[in-house]
Order: sequence, then structure tokens, then C-alpha cells
Amino acid sequence: MTAVTRMSKPLTLAAMSLGFVVVQLDVTIVNVALPHIGSSLGAGVAGLQWVVNAYTLVFAAVILTAGALGDRFGVKRCFIVGFVVFTLASMGCGFAPNLAVLISARAIQGLGAAILVPCSLALLNHAFHDERERTRAIGIWAAGASAALAAGPVVGGGLIASIGWRSIFFVNLPLGAVGIWLTGRYAEESAQTRNRSLDLAGQLIGMLALADLAAAMIEGGAVGWTHPLVLIASLLFVFAAAAFVLVEIKSPSPMLPLSLFKNRTFSAATLIGLLMNAAFYGLIFMFSLYFQQVKHYTPLATGMAFLPMTVVVLLANLSVGPITKRLGLRAPILIGQALLAIGCLTLIGIGQNTSYRALAAQLLAMGVGVGLTVPPMTSALLGTVSAKLSGVASGVLNASRQAGSVIGVALFGSFIERHHPFIPGIRMALMISVGVLLAGCLSAFLIQPEKHGTKKHSA
Repeated sequence: MTAVTRMSKPLTLAAMSLGFVVVQLDVTIVNVALPHIGSSLGAGVAGLQWVVNAYTLVFAAVILTAGALGDRFGVKRCFIVGFVVFTLASMGCGFAPNLAVLISARAIQGLGAAILVPCSLALLNHAFHDERERTRAIGIWAAGASAALAAGPVVGGGLIASIGWRSIFFVNLPLGAVGIWLTGRYAEESAQTRNRSLDLAGQLIGMLALADLAAAMIEGGAVGWTHPLVLIASLLFVFAAAAFVLVEIKSPSPMLPLSLFKNRTFSAATLIGLLMNAAFYGLIFMFSLYFQQVKHYTPLATGMAFLPMTVVVLLANLSVGPITKRLGLRAPILIGQALLAIGCLTLIGIGQNTSYRALAAQLLAMGVGVGLTVPPMTSALLGTVSAKLSGVASGVLNASRQAGSVIGVALFGSFIERHHPFIPGIRMALMISVGVLLAGCLSAFLIQPEKHGTKKHSA
């Protein structure tokens, strides 16, 4: 039974923040454990790519439907279910006896994460009716997630060094238990919309398309791009992607309303999110292996190597508000993408004997670039739709960013698999990242300055 007290709002905020924290923590904490997981379970690079991508793939594919599930069955109920799924899946990851079980448990974690993110925002929106209070609450919610991203590599490194790689998953158990109890005790249930239909056909076909694309990229690096299985997976992706578009056009309640993309700002922001995540998280995957396999860093040292970059993401997130107020939304996005591209460009000469000092400035530039891009990109996208479509629009952006992460890890990891030693693969990934991020810079010019009274898309 929900307890309504003066502490209900802050404790609801704490529960929602915990939900987003565990989701973001698992994005970075796993990367520092990859070499240890590989040696423990006998996994090569392709297997490690699936450990990362099983999570992000399901996360990306299900997040749009998860919001509709919350509307239909109650956001509080769905949030608790998502937390239970995530926590039990974390336990499954920790006890996984082999690679197949670990990958399966990671996929279930992704399902829990996809439910937690949109439902946590919806519950905050329901709990905080005052716009100023709600904005502050969402700021705390987002800051907690950024802090988790920053802490993930360090926490993971420390846990692996002292206990072992399985402990990075068990850390979610107490967080999950507290989050579930706080939600059940203090969060208020939202009104249910029983007539909210679910786009199950679009959901299944969309997941199939993304899985086929990831499989083609990952296995292309392992067995060769002309291997029959890789060609079949590529062909299946093309057919599934085309079928998905047709289903969404004809569906009366599409999970991805294609009409939103008629607005060039919406389309540009979605594309920038996909391109940026493909480059950034693909490189995070590669540098995690570079630091440990090439530079022979310990997991803790690897976490510390990432710490400055992840901290400046948080600092840039917090400081971009005044920049946006002065220069508008387009300028910080353009500056952010340019910093990311410059960081990658100046790292192309990386070698086996490159010192960390020679990499530090570039990694910091990349962190600042991400931090400057995300808030105005999100604001620009949400500014194109009416309030009642903000959840759908936010889901589209999150889905595109997670899809970008899947593509980046799959593609860049395939370069490592096909290039021995390691260095040619990471140089190729950096060169592609420069091109991808320059495309992000060009896309930023499509972001239109928001004007008072601008017509917004509404259902």
C-alpha cells in the first residue's frame, strides 16, 4: 500500500533515480570486465561483442513499446516489474556458467532496462505536477545517471580487482531491492489507458531487423564478410527493415510514428543521436580492450583511465544550459560533434607504445563533446512535438541512440577480429568515427532555432 507523506516525492525521486542508475551503470561497468569474462568463459572478441550488444539491442528494440505498456497496465506496476526483471537477470549474469547463459541473461537485463527508463520518467511526471519542481527532479534523475556512467568503470575495476568479474552484476541486487521497495511504498500509480493498443508486429519485426544487422556485423568480423551466414543475415536485415517501415505506415497505433520525421529538426536530432553513439560507444568498447590487452592495464587502472572522460561528460551536461541560453540549441550540438571528431582525428596515430598522457586530451575532448551534445539535442527533439507526444519522441531518441551503440560495438569490434595485431583495427575505427561525426556536424545545421509559437507535431 502506498504511503503518502511529505517524503513521498523525494523518495519517489530516489526510486526513479535508482532505476536509471542501474541501467546506466551497466552500460560502462561491463566494459572493464570484458577481458576477464573472455578468459573465464573462453570468449573471443565476437562473444564479447554479444555480451555488450545483447543488452543494448533489446534495450533499443523494446523501449518504444515499454512506454505503451506503462500507459496500458499502470506505470508503477510496470516499473516494479522492470526492476524485478533487471535484478533477477543481474543475478543470472553473476551466476552464468557459460557464455550462452551470460548473453541470454544480458538480453533479459536489456528488457528490464527498456521498461525502467520510460516508466521512471512517467512516474516523475506524475509525482511532480509543478513545472519547476518537475524540471528540478528530472535534472537530479539525469545527473544521477551521468554520475553512474562516470563511476561505472572505476567501481567495476575495483570490484574485479578485489572480488572478481561476477561481482559487477551482483552489485545491482541491493540497488534493485531498495528501488523496488521504495517504489512499492511511496510511488503513486498513474491512470491506466486500457484502450492503448500495442504494435506487436512492429515490435517483433523491428527487433529482428536490429538483431540481423548486429549479427551480420559481429560475425562478419569473425568469419568474413562474404561468408554465407553473414550474407543471409544482411539480406534478412534489408527485408526486415523494409517490412518494419511498411508495418509502421499501415499500423493505426505505430510504435514509431513515421510522420514525426517530416520535421527536419526531429530527423536531424535522431540521426545525430544514432551517429554519436555509434562512434562513442564503439570506441569505448575498443579502448576497454586496448587498455587491458595492448597496454596491459589492470581493470582498476582501466577504470581510472576512463574516469576523467566520463566526469567531464557530467560537467559538460551541467554547464551546457547557459551556453544554450546564449547561443541557441544548434551551436553546442555543432561544437560537441566537432570536438568528438577532432578527438578521434588526433588519435589516429595511436600505437602500442602510445602513453596515456598522449591520449588524455583527446579523451577529454570526446567527453566534453558528448556532454555538450546530449541536452540540447534532446531539447531540440522534444521541442518539435506536443506535450502528449513527448514520451514517444523521447523513446524514439533513446531507441536510436541505443541502436547506434549496437552498430558501433558490432562494427568496430569486427575490425579487431579481422586485424591482428590490434592497432590497425582501432585506427580504422577512429577514421570511420571521424567521418560519422562529421556527418553529425552537418546534420546539426538542420536543427532549426525554436521560435515562439512554432507549430508542434501532435497526434
